[in-house]
Amino acid sequence: MTVGSCVFDVGVGLGDRLRKSTKRRRTPLWARLCAAFGAVLLIVSGGTLVTGQTLIAKYTSGITDESLLDDGAAQAAEKKTEIKGPLTLLLVGIDPRKPETPPLSDSILIAHIPADMSTAYLFSMPRDLYVDIPADSKSGVRAHSGKINSAMALGSQVNGKIDVTNGFKLLSKTVRNYTGIEQFDAAAIINFGGFKDMVEALGGVSMVIDMDVKSEHLTPEGKQRPRKASCPVTSSCDHPYTGPQAYYKKSTKPVRLQPWQALDYVRQRYPNAGVPMSDYDRQRHQQQFIKAMAKEAMSSGVVTDVGKMTKILDAAGKSLTFAGGGNSPIEWALALKDVNVDDMVTIKLPGGGKFQNPSNNTGYLGEEFRPASTADDFFKAVKEDRVAQFLIDNPGIVNMDS
Repeated sequence: MTVGSCVFDVGVGLGDRLRKSTKRRRTPLWARLCAAFGAVLLIVSGGTLVTGQTLIAKYTSGITDESLLDDGAAQAAEKKTEIKGPLTLLLVGIDPRKPETPPLSDSILIAHIPADMSTAYLFSMPRDLYVDIPADSKSGVRAHSGKINSAMALGSQVNGKIDVTNGFKLLSKTVRNYTGIEQFDAAAIINFGGFKDMVEALGGVSMVIDMDVKSEHLTPEGKQRPRKASCPVTSSCDHPYTGPQAYYKKSTKPVRLQPWQALDYVRQRYPNAGVPMSDYDRQRHQQQFIKAMAKEAMSSGVVTDVGKMTKILDAAGKSLTFAGGGNSPIEWALALKDVNVDDMVTIKLPGGGKFQNPSNNTGYLGEEFRPASTADDFFKAVKEDRVAQFLIDNPGIVNMDS
């Protein structure tokens, strides 16, 4: 789905990075985005397809649902056009405990690709961002204000059943209203149940641990921590677990994490676990994890291992629902094969708590961007496709991670 401190010498830092993005050897953006988000892996090296389109099609034929986009499947097929920049994609991660549970959007990420298609800008919306949620006639939701991650859960409850597609559409409308982005060119829902299988198929990832973090949930062996006697399963309480915790020590070089460790690390968002900026730190860790997974998926040990590739594609097919505006995942992969993802830029939009009584910080409502003007101006730059210049003028919102 955006926080972390960084300092730039604009003359030789961000500016050079943006300028060089069109000169370096390019690897396929969609291959990496899809690898990172549990989507379709179309591995391209020097313009050569390592995994054939027939094999890819086997795993992508059942994941497309054009109704995620407002136009719906029929209209999308009719208006199908050439894929060219600027492009904006909405990527939402859900982690439903049960099929009958309304899904909360735990991760909301937006990828913007400029008109020259030289790179990608990735930013997140905090899951607790306090926003105006519009009315939805299908689910019966009335217009109100609340946390943004509730929009999908509320919109998914249709006639006593769970309609994830309708929930996504309400979330998409909420995001568009808030940011001013008029439409998304593609969209995806990633179910972290299948995503976990994909990380396991990769065999883990290597990434820099940028702060000391203790696990709220797991033991050093990766087992679920036991609940406190004072907080049985039937009750609700803060920090219900006890006993030894998994620990992730700050590093300056990439550390090899087992699949359970990687997923546990990017899940942490509580200050008492060593994550002072809460969900903002978690967003940054998720973005770092995306890059780490992308590198892992593009490594020679993966692309040349047919057995491993098959497992990854199988897991990806179980975890993704995709809408491409009438264009298939393969068409998107080929259209973006020259986008330089080595210079993918991740954006931090920091903020803090929003309260009913700001004078004494009581009555917590959710999160808000601070300053609001920076976020508003950034969203306007996305809408007008001038993000590169905006970041040169505002280098402090760029997250320089590995």
